[in-house]
Amino acid sequence: MSRSDAFAKTGRTAVQQNIQGTLEFLQKYPPFNQMDIVHLSYLIENCQLRFYSEGEKIISPEDGPVEFFYIVKQGRIYGERRKGQDSGKETTFEITSGECFPIAALLGERATRTSHIAAEDTFCLLLDKASFIKLFSKCNAFRDFAVRGISSLLDHANQQVQTRAAETLGSQYSMETSLAELAMRQPINCAGHLPLHEAVRLMHEQQIGSLVITDELQRPQGIFTLRDLRRVIADANANLRQPISEVMTLDPFYLPPHATAFDAALAMTERHIAHVCVVQEGRLVGVVSERDLFSLQRVDLVHLARAVRHASSVEALVQLRDEIRSLVDRMIAHGASSEQVTRLITLLNDHMVSRVIELCMEEHGDPGVEFTWLVFGSEGRKEQTLYTDQDNGILFEASSQEEANAIRQKLLPLAREINLALDDCGFMLCKGNIMAGNAELCLSRQEWSRRFSKIVREASPENLLYSTIYFDLRAIWGPIEGCKALRRELLSMVRNNNMFQRMMAQSAIQNKPPLGGLFRSFALDKKGAQKDTLDLKIKGLAPFVDGVRVLALAHEVESSNTSERIRQLVSKGVIERLDGDAYVEAYHFIQLIRMQQHQQQARNALAYNNRIYPDELNHLDRRILRESFRQAQRLQASLTFRYQL
Repeated sequence: MSRSDAFAKTGRTAVQQNIQGTLEFLQKYPPFNQMDIVHLSYLIENCQLRFYSEGEKIISPEDGPVEFFYIVKQGRIYGERRKGQDSGKETTFEITSGECFPIAALLGERATRTSHIAAEDTFCLLLDKASFIKLFSKCNAFRDFAVRGISSLLDHANQQVQTRAAETLGSQYSMETSLAELAMRQPINCAGHLPLHEAVRLMHEQQIGSLVITDELQRPQGIFTLRDLRRVIADANANLRQPISEVMTLDPFYLPPHATAFDAALAMTERHIAHVCVVQEGRLVGVVSERDLFSLQRVDLVHLARAVRHASSVEALVQLRDEIRSLVDRMIAHGASSEQVTRLITLLNDHMVSRVIELCMEEHGDPGVEFTWLVFGSEGRKEQTLYTDQDNGILFEASSQEEANAIRQKLLPLAREINLALDDCGFMLCKGNIMAGNAELCLSRQEWSRRFSKIVREASPENLLYSTIYFDLRAIWGPIEGCKALRRELLSMVRNNNMFQRMMAQSAIQNKPPLGGLFRSFALDKKGAQKDTLDLKIKGLAPFVDGVRVLALAHEVESSNTSERIRQLVSKGVIERLDGDAYVEAYHFIQLIRMQQHQQQARNALAYNNRIYPDELNHLDRRILRESFRQAQRLQASLTFRYQL
C-alpha cells in the first residue's frame, strides 16, 4: 500500500468513526445546510479527514490539475500568490472553518492559480474528484453554490431575512411580488371614441379608479383616472358627450409583467401617478393601482412621497423624516436589497430637497433667476443612506463674468437659507462646506466647466479629492440641460487625459479592503475607542465607488450610480460579466450591512457611524462580508494591472 493510499484509508476511517459529528458540523454551514440528508450522507461516506501542520502547503499550481474538493473542518488556510517574476509573494485570501476550495479549479479541470497553505494546525475533509462530480450532478443546492459562489450565499442570507419577516407580518408581504401576480383581474379598457359619460359610468359599475384607452390591437393610447375626471368637472364648459380620447392622459406609463411591486411603487412615487399599466409585447394585460399596493402594505411609499411633495412647512418635513426612517426599517426587515433601499431613500430625499427649495423661495422670495440645484457624492450617485450630510451646489447660465457675479449675489442668500433648512430636516451641514451657500459652489456653467478642466489638468492631491466629490454630479431641481452638457464635457476631458486617469486609479487603490493577516479574517483597528472595528464606508464601499468611477469616466459612461456604471462597463466589454455581477453583489451586501447598522443605531438613539464589530455578525454574514472585501481587492488589482501602478 502506497503512502497516499494509507493516508486515505486512515482519513476515511476517521470520518466513519464520527459520522454524526461530521454531519452536525456540515449542517452549520452553507451550502451543506441546504442539502438533503441523502446527499450529505453520500458526501460523508466518500470523505477522508486529513491533517496539515502550520506552514504546510496543501495544494499549489505546481501540483497540476486539482484532484480533491477541500472543506476546512478546523483551523485556517491562506492563499499565497507570487506578485511577479522578480517580486515577492502576497497573501490573497484566508479560509476558515466551514469554507471550501478550490471550486473554480475543479470545475475547470485545471491547477489552482494560488498556493493554499495551512496558517495553523488544520484539519480538512477531502472529497475526491469523481465523487465531487457525482455530487455536483445530483444535488441542486451543491451545484448552485459551486457555480454561483457568493450569489448563492447572498440568496441564502436574503431568504433567512425574509423568512423571519414572514413569521411576523405574513408571507404575502414581498418586495419582489411580480406585477403579473398583482394584476390578476382582466384590465378594463375602452376605445377612444367612447363618450366621456359612458366611460365614467363604466368606471362606476366596475368600481375602478382608472380606465385605459386602447386601439384595436389592445395597445395603450391613454389613461383616464379620477384625477382627470376632477379636472374635467372643474371646467364649467365641460362636454360629457365628448370622446374620452379628448380628455385622457396620453402615453400612460407602463411596466412589463415581470417587474416587481417595488418597481411600480417607485414609478408612482417618481412620476406622481396612482396607476401603472402592465404591458406585454405592446398589449395591455393589466393595471396596478395604489390600492393593489396597499394589499402588500406598500402604499405608504406612494403616500409618503406625496406628503413630502405637498408639505406646508419645513416643520412638517422634519416630522416626515421619522416616517421615512420607519419605512426604510420595514423594507430592510423584509429583505429588500440595498439597491432598492438606497434608490428609495434617494428618491424621497430628492422630493424633500425640492420641497425645501420651494418653501424657502416662498418664505424668502424668488430671486428672479433660473437655477439648477446640483448634488454630489452619494446623493449624486443615488446611493444615499439615512445617515448623510449635504454635498450640493448651484448651476446657472450667464453670458459674461459680470453677469455671473451679479446672479451669484442674488442666489447666495437663498442658498444659505436652503442649506440651513435642509439641516433642520436631517441633512447635516457639510463640515467641508461643500454646499450651495458657498460662493465657490454657486457657479455659472462656464465657471463649473473651467473648474472641472482645472481639476483634470492639474491633478494635485486636493484636485483628486475634489474629483471624487464633484464628478458624481446630478441635477435634482430646476433645468437639467446645463448639468447634462457639463457632464458630457467632463467625460470628454477625462477620456482625453490618460495621466489624470492614471492618477485617479492610483488614488482609488489607497483605501485597501480590511482583510487581515494570517490569523485574522479581517484587519481591525487595534487601539482606542475604535479597537476591534472596521469602517464599512471607507474600507468597504469606497474601493468599489472610487475604482468604478475611474473606469466609468475613462470609458464615457454617463451614469453616476456605481451599480449602473458596472453594468454599462460590462456591456462595453471593459469588465467581464461574471466579475461585474460579483462586484455589484459584493457592493450591495456591504451597503446592506451598513444600513442595518444605521437602523440599529437609530433604534437605540445612538449617533450614526459606519464602524462595525465583525465578531457581532453571524457566521454567514461574516463569510459573505469577507468574500465581498475580496471582490473589492480584485477590482483594485485589476486597476493596478490596467494602469501599471
